[in-house]
Amino acid sequence: MNIEQLYSIYQQHRSIQTDTRKLQPNDIFFALKGGNFNGNEFAAKALEMGAAFAVVDEAPYFTVPEKMMLVTDVLDTLQQLALWHRQQLNIPFLAITGTNGKTTTKELVYTALSAGFKTHATIGNLNNHIGVPLTILSIPPDVEIAVIEMGANHQKEIASYCRIALPTHGIITNIGKAHLEGFGSEEGVRIAKGELYDFLRANDGTVFVCNDYGYLTDMSKGIPHIVTYGSKTADYTGEVHAGDALLGVQVTGNSQVGFIQTHLTGAYNFPNVMAAVAVASHFGVPENKIAPALAAYTPSNNRSQVIRQDSNTIIMDAYNANPSSMRAAIENFAGIQAPKKVLLLGAMMELGADSIKEHEALVQLLQNTHWEAVVLVGGDFKKVNHPYIFLENAAEARNWLQQQQFTDTYILIKGSRSTGMEKVLA
Repeated sequence: MNIEQLYSIYQQHRSIQTDTRKLQPNDIFFALKGGNFNGNEFAAKALEMGAAFAVVDEAPYFTVPEKMMLVTDVLDTLQQLALWHRQQLNIPFLAITGTNGKTTTKELVYTALSAGFKTHATIGNLNNHIGVPLTILSIPPDVEIAVIEMGANHQKEIASYCRIALPTHGIITNIGKAHLEGFGSEEGVRIAKGELYDFLRANDGTVFVCNDYGYLTDMSKGIPHIVTYGSKTADYTGEVHAGDALLGVQVTGNSQVGFIQTHLTGAYNFPNVMAAVAVASHFGVPENKIAPALAAYTPSNNRSQVIRQDSNTIIMDAYNANPSSMRAAIENFAGIQAPKKVLLLGAMMELGADSIKEHEALVQLLQNTHWEAVVLVGGDFKKVNHPYIFLENAAEARNWLQQQQFTDTYILIKGSRSTGMEKVLA
């Protein structure tokens, strides 16, 4: 059996599953392997549970030939099947990558495009070597535009996703310090994220570039089609209108989109909103539909959420953190006019040899502003000299916060995913 034959089976059973705990009847089960699991061991069970078909790559588990496909590598087959499906879809594919704001930008772009088109986008942050093909294979045949998020922690990763997704359009949100263990340096991050531009440059693609970031302007040179957005000198421009915590954006220039009152916190989300405005406008979504759509978007999953709790305002931005996103969050929080401000910051991860230095830099930044209280949680914050409260984990931070009984206070909660700072409000 080859990929074309497998695709025929997929056309009859369009739901793909890699985890028997989430399996539904008539799914196709792909027996992926990892460091601590072997999906081949569950292939027969998947069929017993109602799976229509299973793909395995170890001969001893190829036990039901009429309902199984034995391949050399299940992951490679999953990616090949996704590519085959992609090649059947003659629609725009917009890929989004960058250091910060990928998922928020993806959600905003999806929201704005959906006001005019049947749009499909990556669910959550399924943006890796498994998530990208699964996203592509979840696209139904009547979709008009696809939005694919691409994450990476080492070079050549984005390039490999482009070979599967074949993007026609692309956005790099920004370049900053993240996953330095894998990338080696900020320049390494730039090279890795720039692989999206490289693909589009070589394949007559279109990029949406934030002109406020000169490095993106430089990186995008030579790409056949460039649409710009930002605060000035761009095809689509806007201005920040910051309230007590929520971001407002006035779209300027010749656009009739108007004012967008978002449910997002922080001026650092301005480029994300403008990216959505630029993409939707470029594809022809009626301008009078863009602002209402974006205004109705409510962030979730601990990303830029503003939570009102009694008399307190909590900014929950704890999905992830790196030096650039942490600095942006702290600087934005410092600019909010509020009588009392408290920070609970979890340590940053995957920074390699730069970790201590980057945590020290954050401590120096914190000392530029008076805070009601600062709590630093876990990781390399323990190895840095600072005048603030240090706690070992998010559970201790939750207990500390509950004991304070703050009123009329603004509270910022942020940290790397592994610190679990969302538990502070659990």
